[in-house]
Amino acid sequence: MFQKQITVTQPCLPPLDEFIPYLQQVWDNKWLTNNGPLHQQLEKELADYLGVKYISLFANGTLALMSALQALTIQGEVITTPFSFVATTHSLWWNKITPVFVDIEPDFLNIDSQKIEAAITEKTTAIMPVHVYGNPCRVDEIRRIAEKHNLKVIYDAAHAFAVKKDNVSILNYGDLSVLSFHATKVYSTIEGGAIVCHSQEMKHHIDNLKNFGFRGETVVEEPGINAKLNEVQAAYGLLQLKYIDGFIEKRKQITGLYRKLLNDVQGISSLNDMEDVAHVYSYFPILIDEEKYGMSRDDLYEKLKQHNIFGRRYFYPLISDFEPYKRLPSATKENLPVATKIAQQVLCLPIYVELEENDVRRIVEIIQSK
Repeated sequence: MFQKQITVTQPCLPPLDEFIPYLQQVWDNKWLTNNGPLHQQLEKELADYLGVKYISLFANGTLALMSALQALTIQGEVITTPFSFVATTHSLWWNKITPVFVDIEPDFLNIDSQKIEAAITEKTTAIMPVHVYGNPCRVDEIRRIAEKHNLKVIYDAAHAFAVKKDNVSILNYGDLSVLSFHATKVYSTIEGGAIVCHSQEMKHHIDNLKNFGFRGETVVEEPGINAKLNEVQAAYGLLQLKYIDGFIEKRKQITGLYRKLLNDVQGISSLNDMEDVAHVYSYFPILIDEEKYGMSRDDLYEKLKQHNIFGRRYFYPLISDFEPYKRLPSATKENLPVATKIAQQVLCLPIYVELEENDVRRIVEIIQSK
């Protein structure tokens, strides 16, 4: 058993002594929130780093998802995936939008673009795909479908910070892309999120929505919400940005080691890198074939816990199995056979910057010793 607890992820905190000067700026400015100077600086630096035109920071990713739907006036039905964190669908529910679940494809576990058109009805107004584990969806096919049926596309890109396809940010696809900067993410502002958009006009619209709908000092043009990122979080984000390339490289090394060590374990498979994609290795999911491996996913999950290793069955249960959604017509197992199977097989193993090579080797040894 590990003496220390090995969790599925762990925040990588920057050096405290380097954070103090940023905090000193906050104290000197006496500006704690509401589009302060560090907030403005972080938006600029993030846009430059990510290769996007416009970005609007939020207090968290869920509020960003909810606001993105408001920004595009989405109503009726939205086609989405059941294989995601529940915030994806909660954002629809809070906007009084009906989720319509479409099955996932087995290679990278994203929404199956070939099944989207069959789910479109006269009530469909948008598609909300998820770049699962940071693997880009089939964005060109989704764009073709959206243009054909006059639908908006909002990508839940919570896992896709800095992911590039053909050397272009994946965040540039769709009408809007939504990021999460939660403490568990590759890049973090402790809590936080953002919406990436493509015009100055849309950025102004989003900025107003997250500040109660104010346009100027005395005019409220629409019902907004309070979803602003504060200056302390912005300061933390600026410092994190200095280290992010190193974080990604370390995660890549850990992923490579896992793949090498697990390659010959019968019944255990992992996802490959996608061609022409720069990954950030947000998670390391494995799939357990119970018949070939000789143990179920849940049995392995419990076995690892006995050794003080806490993986995560991510995503299990499916969103479509949760109480608010399980009675929807699209939530049936018959409609979602691939997602249903994957949800019973998937287990995310620990991956974080400070995870040691010997820890990875020991985790794999435990997996091998059935």
